[in-house]
Amino acid sequence: MSTHLPASFLLSLEGIKGFDKAPFEAVHQSGEQVVSVRVNPAKITSNEQVTFADASIEENVPWTAYGYYLSQRPSFTLDPAFHAGAYYVQEASSMFLEQVLRQTIDLSQPIKVLDLCAAPGGKSTLVQSLISDKSLLVSNEVIKTRVTILAENITKWGAANVMVTNNDPADFQRLENYFDVIVVDAPCSGSGLFRKDTAAIEEWSLQNVTMCSQRQQRILADILPALKEGGTLIYSTCSYAEMEDEAIADWLIADHGMISTPIQLEQEWQIVETSSPKRNGVGYRFYPDKIKGEGFFIAVFTKGDKQSPQWTSDKYKTKSPRLVAKEMEVVKPFLKAADNFFFIKQHEDVIALPMHLENELATIQHALYIKKAGVKMGAIIRNELIPDHELALSNILNNNISFIEADKATALQYLRKQEIKMPTVIRGWALLTYNHLPLGWVKVLPNRINNYYPANWRILNK
Repeated sequence: MSTHLPASFLLSLEGIKGFDKAPFEAVHQSGEQVVSVRVNPAKITSNEQVTFADASIEENVPWTAYGYYLSQRPSFTLDPAFHAGAYYVQEASSMFLEQVLRQTIDLSQPIKVLDLCAAPGGKSTLVQSLISDKSLLVSNEVIKTRVTILAENITKWGAANVMVTNNDPADFQRLENYFDVIVVDAPCSGSGLFRKDTAAIEEWSLQNVTMCSQRQQRILADILPALKEGGTLIYSTCSYAEMEDEAIADWLIADHGMISTPIQLEQEWQIVETSSPKRNGVGYRFYPDKIKGEGFFIAVFTKGDKQSPQWTSDKYKTKSPRLVAKEMEVVKPFLKAADNFFFIKQHEDVIALPMHLENELATIQHALYIKKAGVKMGAIIRNELIPDHELALSNILNNNISFIEADKATALQYLRKQEIKMPTVIRGWALLTYNHLPLGWVKVLPNRINNYYPANWRILNK
């Protein structure tokens, strides 16, 4: 489907570095769609392990270790591997965040990262794949209706060192000097996605660009106190507007003393390096007529170098009750390294979190509303763990758990929460797997198999 771009929009881009009107218009009118995915390295160890329904891998996304372009857009909904968290469907330009993190952060060290505007979870899952097990990712979404899908995608990714929060940027001022890295993929006027979302063209106006720029400044001003001195701010938009991109860089440098941080580019990437007009802040623009992806802008900043008191995370005690020894005996066999975790109870549910996050949980609980933390293991009823779906999809599950391998047709029946029938000698709880990727729990009884896939996650289309 070709995209007709408004004259006022094209005029607003005149003079911006990298904007070439004729090829820019041509690529929007071509109807071409770029499809890209990023695999989950905790679940996929070889390319052969995951297929993308009816699509094949065309080539690698050049600035990431885990991204691939596909030959066409398959029905991801009908691919069991997608529901298992084997990969995430993500726009290729935004995967450049990986390059930024690798070049500016020592990812082998334990760090605390905030993804502020995180739903639906693309950048959070990317960050999680890069940070060390001893690190913490706080994945936040301010809009309540969007935090559920964020928590779902974090669950599918399977990591235990993530907390999902639902807070306004201003709430993070309670965590002064706390985060080593803050990623702000800011709400914007969305012009970089016109090729994918033609409806966004109707909403575009210079007035909306101005409003978005003001909102971006408000979000950044609210969140900067939570960044450590010497910490890294990564700012991005899917807008071409200078007012939302380079002008924000100027404002961060002039009004907040942020230091612009350059990134090394490969010439063949065709990413355009720009400089903000007043303070020479470095930014990076992605144009769909130059790169294989959508419109995107990203810039990196360091917060001063003056030393301020570092956060000590032992001020608070966790509000959540702990498991007693008898309960620990019930849950530990489900984990492959149980001694690396501590366990809390939330109502009837047992939550497992990495041991090094004990103080961090108390700190985050004190300051923010937590939607999800660690891995929900399930509920203990009559000395038996009724395992939760989060545990099935997690990377902390014991490899010795019984599993039943399903073909695609059976896997899709399971994901629709339909009755499944398979020959098996297993009795009791088992994982249903597809291509050796866990999809969820079943309970095998003498005369039937009970399907425990979450009802609110089930596939509805046929």
